[in-house]
Amino acid sequence: MFDAFRARRRTYAIDLPGYGYSERSDRTYCQGLMVDALLAVISDIRSDNDQSPIDALAVSLSCEFLAKAAIASPGSIRSLALVSPTGFARNSPSRGPPDADCRIPMAYRILTLPLLGRALFALLTSAPSIRFFLRKTWGRKEIDEEMFRTSCRLARYPDAHRAPFHFLSGYLFSADILTTYERLTQPVWLSHGVRGGFTDFSRTDAISRKPNWRMTRFPTGALPYFEIPTTFVDEYEKFLGLAAAGQASDSVDQDEGG
Repeated sequence: MFDAFRARRRTYAIDLPGYGYSERSDRTYCQGLMVDALLAVISDIRSDNDQSPIDALAVSLSCEFLAKAAIASPGSIRSLALVSPTGFARNSPSRGPPDADCRIPMAYRILTLPLLGRALFALLTSAPSIRFFLRKTWGRKEIDEEMFRTSCRLARYPDAHRAPFHFLSGYLFSADILTTYERLTQPVWLSHGVRGGFTDFSRTDAISRKPNWRMTRFPTGALPYFEIPTTFVDEYEKFLGLAAAGQASDSVDQDEGG
């Protein structure tokens, strides 16, 4: 996505705290930290671009952080693209108290027991385990091999376990995310695939009726921009045009040929 858009507009790729090439310090990794990090980066980006509001794209759990940031600073974000967002599955905790997360402190304490934690993280980040979860993401045996190699490499960074253990203990998941999504006033594009282990979007009825939402379902796994990048970019560009014209609402199914 970065390569697709960098030639068309000023484009930024963000590594959230604890992930990618960001620091992995010993602190509590929770949704509030991620939202604050996004807001700080967005503020810096706007400072470099005449304070113009940004168009932002997030994937999976990061969609929750972006939605929270858009609620906290609505004038900073012009539009949101949410790719395979969490929070719409049938069993998602999504109507809890405002700004609450799903943390289970006891689970975190167990995960961080020295011997158990090291063994568990080694198991979760072994090459067979990473390949297994990426196949669930793609919904097929063939995956993006460069992403597989990068995932294996980043999992070996010192203290790489810190944020994932908070993830496993619920700290990064919002307890009121459906309420948050419904409060968004900016144009929003929700896209997702139909293959693999991340295809439950059964709780989209409320937002599908809102005029600022547009939904596209692709014949792919959870990361359509890897499988059909040209089609995905074209659909995103179409959404950006509609958002600029104030006509974001629609639902689209892509056939196998895109």
